[in-house]
Amino acid sequence: MRFIDEYRDEATARKYSERLHAITTRPWTIMEVCGGQTHTIVKFGIESLLPKEITLVHGPGCPVCVTPREMIDKAIAVASRPDVLFTSFGDMLRVPGSSRDLLTVKAEGGAVRMVYSPLDAVKIATLNPDKQVVFFAVGFETTAPANAMAVWLAKRLDLKNFSILCSHVLVPPAMEALLSSQTHLVQGFLAAGHVCTVMGYEEYVPIAARYHVPIVVTGFEPVDILQGIYMTVRQLEEGRIEVENQYARSVRREGNVPARQLLSEVFEPTDRKWRGIGEIPMSGYRLKGDYAEYDAEKRFEVGDIEAQESPLCIAGLVLQGLKKPHDCPVFGTHCTPESPLGAPMVSSEGACAAYYHFKRVDLKSQI
Repeated sequence: MRFIDEYRDEATARKYSERLHAITTRPWTIMEVCGGQTHTIVKFGIESLLPKEITLVHGPGCPVCVTPREMIDKAIAVASRPDVLFTSFGDMLRVPGSSRDLLTVKAEGGAVRMVYSPLDAVKIATLNPDKQVVFFAVGFETTAPANAMAVWLAKRLDLKNFSILCSHVLVPPAMEALLSSQTHLVQGFLAAGHVCTVMGYEEYVPIAARYHVPIVVTGFEPVDILQGIYMTVRQLEEGRIEVENQYARSVRREGNVPARQLLSEVFEPTDRKWRGIGEIPMSGYRLKGDYAEYDAEKRFEVGDIEAQESPLCIAGLVLQGLKKPHDCPVFGTHCTPESPLGAPMVSSEGACAAYYHFKRVDLKSQI
């Protein structure tokens, strides 16, 4: 299949491995931002093809993983109301809140429904005028345009029974927050290709210059990852600091202009809490004034709900690239995909889930 098979070609992958071995002279630490990239790295054994000097660390690139526990509690509070039909993508249903998850609410009789598009939720609202239909709007800039379109359409249809619980987060402010920390290890970034497909990569240019780190926009297949690492290491070895685009088959510098225009009409930046990291200024979206009536957090008055993360979970350190999942003392024992303490163990893009499914055999052999 075009753009799949050719980017999983073993000979091409080994070519980039050989090139990396040829140019690498010093230790380098590189962070892949996206959880999808993390899963490719772990599933296909990318690290085994790298020189020993190169260390990959996993960043906060899984939107499910960085959704704070208190936002899950807000979703549960809304979904538990008898007048609400709560809709969400499936990946949010098993993320643990303080005491339960959304699937538990459904099992207890709550009207919780999985959908495949926020526009499905709009349609459900038109068909159920006696219910308040809420969509759990989670994700990076990648999913934000579809959610913005749902709100835009609801306003045009004058739907009074539709709203979104908005938990959108933005990648560039998170990267800056990591680089501003005195404990960060990152010397180069593999930027998330799907985010840049929407937003372009102009925002990354001042970040690269300010913090002296090369940034390479990278795709999600094994050859994409290896080529992205090669481009990053080549910059580091040559002393260059640039933003390069490995994922040129999908990403343009300006991104998707109509999508960005829709985002700027419906959303505006706001401070946002990230699971295990804390509040990052201007790192999320909220609905603008003209669309504020579709804000479920305000409509159902759940804005004051707060929650503490599990003291056993080191998700924050994993999401900052300071620890690997197997450094967690409860990894694979008290925390599993069937009984997760943190979102990175249950999300399809979570680093802990990737290690659990693809690296546990390796870990057992080291014990």
